[in-house]
Amino acid sequence: MNKTLVSYFSAGGNTAKVAKIIAEKTKGDLFEIRPAVPYTAADLNWHDKQSRSSLEMNDKGCRPAVAAFIDVKEYDRVFVGFPIWWYEAPRVIQTFLEGSDLSGKTVILFATSGGSDLGETASILKKSCPDARILSGRRFSPSVKPEEVSAWLETL
Repeated sequence: MNKTLVSYFSAGGNTAKVAKIIAEKTKGDLFEIRPAVPYTAADLNWHDKQSRSSLEMNDKGCRPAVAAFIDVKEYDRVFVGFPIWWYEAPRVIQTFLEGSDLSGKTVILFATSGGSDLGETASILKKSCPDARILSGRRFSPSVKPEEVSAWLETL
C-alpha cells in the first residue's frame, strides 16, 4: 500500500488550499513547509528588488532555514506544493528537499500561480533530490475548483 505525504509551502493561502484538497482525495498526511523566519508582506514584495523574496530568488545557492522537517521514510509518494516565484519554486522548497531523504520515492510537484507555469522547475528541483523520481506535476490557478484537482489526481 502506498502511503502519501502532501507537503507544501504557501505564502498567501492558495497553495494550502490545493494541498488540503490533494490530502483529502489521496488520504495523505499533510505537512506545511514553514520557513524558520516567516515571510512578511514586505518580504514578499516582488516589485522591490531588495525584498527578502527577491534577494533569495536572485541567489541560486540561497537555502532559507525551515522551522521543521518531517521524517519521510514511511512515505512512497511525496507531493510538494508551492507558489511560483520568478518562474520556479521558492528556495525554501530546495531546503526542504535537500534536508529530506527522498531516495527511491516519487515526488509529485504542484504549484499555484495566476499565470506562470512550472517551466524548468522539475529539472531545477531534481538537483535537490537526485535519487527520487520527480513528476513535473501541474500548476493551478488561485481559483481552482476541487474537481480540477481530482481530475488531475486521476491521471497520476
